[in-house]
Amino acid sequence: MSFLFRCENIGKTYGGVVALKDVSLNLESGQVHGLIGPNGAGKSTFIDVVSGRTPGLGRVFFEDREITGISPSAMRRAGISRSFQRTSIFPALTVRDQIELANHGTGGGNTGELVEMLGLGAVLDTEAEEISYGQQRLVDLALALVGDPRVLLLDEPAAGLSVQESAVLSGHLEEIAERWNVAVLLVEHDMDVIFRVCKVLTVLASGRFLVQGTSADIRNNPVVIEAYFGSTA
Repeated sequence: MSFLFRCENIGKTYGGVVALKDVSLNLESGQVHGLIGPNGAGKSTFIDVVSGRTPGLGRVFFEDREITGISPSAMRRAGISRSFQRTSIFPALTVRDQIELANHGTGGGNTGELVEMLGLGAVLDTEAEEISYGQQRLVDLALALVGDPRVLLLDEPAAGLSVQESAVLSGHLEEIAERWNVAVLLVEHDMDVIFRVCKVLTVLASGRFLVQGTSADIRNNPVVIEAYFGSTA
């Protein structure tokens, strides 16, 4: 099988501390792939390395072309977008201005469709600091989607959301993957979101690959349960 986005033997050290070692995973178009693990497992570090934000070890391929080490801006131009744990919106700008600014930077043309899909029409002319936190997270998602990326790397997009807001976000992530045939890598602590939208899960522990499988396989896997909660013996 030919994968849209391949990451091979990704690693990162900070001095003598190994934050990530030999982690590989592949992303398919139209699929949400979850990356989970306990705190400190290396999930955000993985996204930082493969998105070009921080140097590391390993190789990254997009459409079978090696892109290891290219800059984040070059990644975005190539069709690989990402979000961060904290929103990257500008509080004093209106939602419309932010989306148009991102559109100008990427040359994308899907802004109207994005606004409709994410339900942002009613707040387009409102400054971002005046809308709810849940809506701010949706604006952040919209900014990542401007320009029709092929790959979307999301770092805890449900952080701080209510149960209802998380459910709304889950629906949007499913639609994004299926409707636009986007390959999504989702790092998330909200297991309700993970098990609802992810077809495949990769589990990390202490910076290393632990196990990979379907959501059903992972949910009751004793190795995963021990990694999260410790041995019950």
